[in-house]
Amino acid sequence: MSDFNILHNPRCSKSRQTLELLQENGVEPTIVKYLETPPSEQEISNIVKLLGVKPRDILRKKEAEYKESGLDNQELNDQEVIKLMVKYPKVIERPIVYSGNAAAVGRPPENVLNIIK
Repeated sequence: MSDFNILHNPRCSKSRQTLELLQENGVEPTIVKYLETPPSEQEISNIVKLLGVKPRDILRKKEAEYKESGLDNQELNDQEVIKLMVKYPKVIERPIVYSGNAAAVGRPPENVLNIIK
Protein backbone atom coordinates (compact mmCIF):
# COMPACT_ATOMS: atom_id res chain seq x y z
CA MET A 1 0.00 0.00 0.00
CA SER A 2 1.34 3.41 -0.89
CA ASP A 3 -1.69 5.72 -0.88
CA PHE A 4 -0.73 7.01 2.56
CA ASN A 5 1.24 10.12 3.44
CA ILE A 6 3.06 10.91 6.65
CA LEU A 7 3.84 14.39 7.95
CA HIS A 8 7.27 13.39 9.18
CA ASN A 9 10.09 14.92 11.17
CA PRO A 10 13.06 12.53 11.07
CA ARG A 11 14.41 14.06 14.30
CA CYS A 12 11.26 13.04 16.23
CA SER A 13 11.32 9.58 17.82
CA LYS A 14 7.50 9.17 17.59
CA SER A 15 7.63 10.08 13.93
CA ARG A 16 10.38 7.55 13.26
CA GLN A 17 8.52 4.87 15.25
CA THR A 18 5.31 5.57 13.34
CA LEU A 19 7.07 5.33 9.98
CA GLU A 20 8.70 2.05 11.03
CA LEU A 21 5.35 0.66 12.21
CA LEU A 22 3.74 1.54 8.86
CA GLN A 23 6.54 -0.15 6.95
CA GLU A 24 6.34 -3.24 9.16
CA ASN A 25 2.66 -3.45 8.19
CA GLY A 26 3.35 -3.25 4.46
CA VAL A 27 2.63 0.48 4.06
CA GLU A 28 5.24 2.53 2.21
CA PRO A 29 3.88 6.04 2.73
CA THR A 30 4.88 9.16 0.87
CA ILE A 31 7.11 10.95 3.34
CA VAL A 32 6.32 14.64 3.67
CA LYS A 33 9.10 16.41 5.55
CA TYR A 34 6.69 19.10 6.56
CA LEU A 35 9.30 21.37 8.14
CA GLU A 36 11.01 21.63 4.74
CA THR A 37 7.84 21.51 2.61
CA PRO A 38 4.86 22.67 4.67
CA PRO A 39 1.45 21.40 3.65
CA SER A 40 -0.82 23.92 1.95
CA GLU A 41 -3.87 25.47 3.58
CA GLN A 42 -6.03 23.06 1.57
CA GLU A 43 -4.00 20.05 2.71
CA ILE A 44 -4.22 21.08 6.36
CA SER A 45 -7.96 21.71 6.00
CA ASN A 46 -8.36 18.23 4.51
CA ILE A 47 -6.29 16.59 7.26
CA VAL A 48 -8.30 18.38 9.96
CA LYS A 49 -11.53 17.23 8.31
CA LEU A 50 -10.29 13.62 8.07
CA LEU A 51 -9.24 13.69 11.72
CA GLY A 52 -12.59 15.17 12.74
CA VAL A 53 -10.92 17.86 14.84
CA LYS A 54 -10.42 21.62 14.90
CA PRO A 55 -7.08 23.02 13.67
CA ARG A 56 -6.19 24.02 17.25
CA ASP A 57 -6.45 20.36 18.26
CA ILE A 58 -3.32 19.47 16.27
CA LEU A 59 -1.09 22.31 17.49
CA ARG A 60 2.09 21.79 19.46
CA LYS A 61 1.40 24.39 22.14
CA LYS A 62 4.79 24.00 23.84
CA GLU A 63 6.76 25.10 20.77
CA ALA A 64 8.19 28.62 21.02
CA GLU A 65 6.59 29.42 17.64
CA TYR A 66 3.15 28.83 19.15
CA LYS A 67 3.31 32.06 21.13
CA GLU A 68 5.68 33.89 18.77
CA SER A 69 3.26 33.39 15.86
CA GLY A 70 0.24 34.59 17.82
CA LEU A 71 -1.42 31.18 17.79
CA ASP A 72 -2.08 31.53 21.50
CA ASN A 73 -4.68 34.19 20.58
CA GLN A 74 -7.97 32.35 21.14
CA GLU A 75 -9.78 34.94 18.98
CA LEU A 76 -8.27 33.51 15.78
CA ASN A 77 -10.75 31.63 13.61
CA ASP A 78 -9.98 28.22 12.08
CA GLN A 79 -8.83 29.68 8.75
CA GLU A 80 -6.45 32.10 10.48
CA VAL A 81 -5.03 29.22 12.53
CA ILE A 82 -4.49 27.17 9.37
CA LYS A 83 -2.70 30.07 7.64
CA LEU A 84 -0.33 30.32 10.60
CA MET A 85 0.22 26.55 10.57
CA VAL A 86 1.43 26.85 6.97
CA LYS A 87 3.72 29.74 7.89
CA TYR A 88 5.00 28.08 11.10
CA PRO A 89 4.91 24.32 10.36
CA LYS A 90 6.83 23.48 13.53
CA VAL A 91 3.58 24.01 15.47
CA ILE A 92 1.83 21.15 13.62
CA GLU A 93 1.54 17.97 15.68
CA ARG A 94 3.57 15.08 14.35
CA PRO A 95 3.42 12.57 12.95
CA ILE A 96 0.15 12.62 11.08
CA VAL A 97 -0.63 9.79 8.69
CA TYR A 98 -3.37 10.36 6.13
CA SER A 99 -4.88 9.01 2.95
CA GLY A 100 -7.84 10.01 0.82
CA ASN A 101 -10.39 8.94 3.42
CA ALA A 102 -8.70 8.62 6.82
CA ALA A 103 -6.12 10.22 9.07
CA ALA A 104 -4.52 9.57 12.45
CA VAL A 105 -2.03 11.29 14.71
CA GLY A 106 0.77 8.87 15.55
CA ARG A 107 0.78 9.60 19.28
CA PRO A 108 1.09 6.83 20.23
CA PRO A 109 2.36 5.33 16.96
CA GLU A 110 -0.16 2.46 17.22
CA ASN A 111 -2.97 4.95 16.49
CA VAL A 112 -2.16 4.66 12.80
CA LEU A 113 -2.98 0.96 12.75
CA ASN A 114 -6.66 1.92 12.89
CA ILE A 115 -6.53 3.54 9.45
CA ILE A 116 -4.36 1.04 7.58
CA LYS A 117 -6.26 -2.14 8.38
